[in-house]
Amino acid sequence: MTPLSSHTIGPFFPRAFVREGDNDLTRTAPNATPSRAGTRIRLHGRVLREGGLPCVYAILEAWQADAAGRFRHPADPDWEYADPDFLGWGRAFTDADGRFEFHTLMPGGFLDRAPHVNLLVMASGLMRPVSTTLFFPQFVTANAADPVLGLLPPPLRPRLLAAPDNDDGYRFDIRLRGGPAEETPFFES
Repeated sequence: MTPLSSHTIGPFFPRAFVREGDNDLTRTAPNATPSRAGTRIRLHGRVLREGGLPCVYAILEAWQADAAGRFRHPADPDWEYADPDFLGWGRAFTDADGRFEFHTLMPGGFLDRAPHVNLLVMASGLMRPVSTTLFFPQFVTANAADPVLGLLPPPLRPRLLAAPDNDDGYRFDIRLRGGPAEETPFFES
């Protein structure tokens, strides 16, 4: 069967689906004090369709461990020690140029994992959400041992490294399509 536009997951999300402050993982509520544990960073980039065109009004969800490498979730064996001021989850819309932005803390490594941020993308034209993981280039040894990053052939691994920028931030562009030479590696969720 040939997929039709009615078989995709969007672009049917109302703008109110993402509220002001939803892209700030450092606080548990919009009016809460941000966590002070760890280094505050900005993650930003663009979501692009085939040919480098912006993916407008895509929704991204980010989740990660706190600065000590703990999740506020019972599946984490040390979850009761997680930073109580750090939510570790957020949501953002892309704008007309496909840009997105999250405010968060540099994550710590979790168990045998290198510091990373998980991203889920929902957008018009996708049959289902896609997920990927971004890593930070300064954690060379941890990245080399990470079991998820290790699933990729070595030439594809740099596509999951966020690029440091000049303002305490990291840029990570997501290419939804473009063939093996360009597309961001995605993982089954």
